[in-house]
Amino acid sequence: MSSPQTGVSLSESPDKVAGTDVPVQTRSERFQSVIATDFPAVTGREPEWKLSPVATLRPLIDGALDGSAYSVDATSATGFSFAFHPASEVKRGVAGLPEDRAAANAWESTDQVLVIDLEESLSQTVVLSRSEMGSSPRAAHTVIRVEANTHATLVVRSTGDAVLAENIEFDLANDSNLHVVFVQDWNPGAIHYAHHLAHVGKGAVLTHISVSLGGDVVVVNPSVQLVGEGGEGHLLGAYFADATQHLEHRVYVHHQGPKTVSRVSYKGALHGAGARTVWIGDVLIGPDAVGTDSYEQNRNLVLSEGTRADSIPNLEIKTGDIEGAGHASATGRFNDEQLFYLQSRGIKELDARRLVVMGFLVEVISRINDSALVEDLTERIRTKLSATEESS
Repeated sequence: MSSPQTGVSLSESPDKVAGTDVPVQTRSERFQSVIATDFPAVTGREPEWKLSPVATLRPLIDGALDGSAYSVDATSATGFSFAFHPASEVKRGVAGLPEDRAAANAWESTDQVLVIDLEESLSQTVVLSRSEMGSSPRAAHTVIRVEANTHATLVVRSTGDAVLAENIEFDLANDSNLHVVFVQDWNPGAIHYAHHLAHVGKGAVLTHISVSLGGDVVVVNPSVQLVGEGGEGHLLGAYFADATQHLEHRVYVHHQGPKTVSRVSYKGALHGAGARTVWIGDVLIGPDAVGTDSYEQNRNLVLSEGTRADSIPNLEIKTGDIEGAGHASATGRFNDEQLFYLQSRGIKELDARRLVVMGFLVEVISRINDSALVEDLTERIRTKLSATEESS
C-alpha cells in the first residue's frame, strides 16, 4: 500500500470486485485500487464493461503505457501555472481512486504528473491544448487544484492522434468556482479512455462540460464527490457519433454533504450505420446529504438507421430529507412537428433537419461561458453534420 503522503490508498479488501462472492450493494462500495492487477481480467461480459468496445480498448486495459511528460500549449496568465512533476512527489487520490482496470493501469503507469494550479488572481479564460500525444499507447495523470475563493474558466482541447488512458483530478477548495470544458476532437483512429474525479468543498461550484466529436473510441467518465455543505456539481455533455465512432460517458455524482446540488444533462446525436453511444448516469444521495437537490437527464437524437444509443440513469437515495431528485432518459428521431413547422415556412427539408440538430446540441454548447469557443464548436458541429449528410 502506498504511503498516505501520496494521497493514494486502497479499499480494505478486493472482495467487492464484480464476479466475487460479495455483491456490490451500492455505487459507493465499488472496489477501488491504483494497481491494475488488483482487478480481475476484463472479458467484456462484466456489467461495467459489457457496453464498451473491450477489444479496441485492450491496449489501455492490459498493455504497457508510456507515462512520460508530453507537449502542452497553454495560455499565459497571472494566477495560472502548470508543470510536470514526478509521480512520487505529487499528492494524488484526493478526489478518488480508479474503479476499473484501465484507469488503474493509467494510474500506476504514469511517471510524470501534470499539476495545474488556479489561484484567486486569475481573471481570464485559460486554454490548455495537446495535439502531439502520438499513436503509441500512453498514460497520463493531471491534478487540477483550485484555490479557495477562486473563480476560473479552464478549457482543455485534445486533437491529433492518441491511444491514451488518463486520470484527471479536481480539488476545489471551499467557495471556489471552476468552469471547465473538455473538448475531445481527436483524429480518426484515436482511442481515449479518461476517468475524471472531483472533490468539491463547502460552497464550491464545479461546472464540468464534455464535448466529444472526434476519435474512433472516446470514453469520458466523470465522478464527482460533493463533500462540503452547499457544494454544487453541474455536469453537461454534448456528443455527435458517426458510423466509425463509439462515444461513451459514465457519470457518477455522490452527494455527501448537506444542501448540495447537482444537475446532469447530456445530449447526443448519432448518424450512420454503426454509430454507437453509451451514457450511464449514477446519482447517490448519501445518508448525511440532507436537503439535496438533484436531477439528471440524457437525450439522444437518432439521425439514421443502424445506430445504437444506450442510456441508463440510476438514482439511489439514502435519506428521506431531500429537496428533490429525479432522472430522465429519451432516445428518438426527429420531431415531425418541428420539421413541419420549418418546412411550412419555406425551409427545405435538409436545411430544416440541420437546424433541428444544431439547436439540439448547441443547447449544451451554449452553456460554455466563452463565446469564441461556443462559436468554434458550433461551426465544428455544423461541418461534421454536413459531412455525415454528404456520405449518406
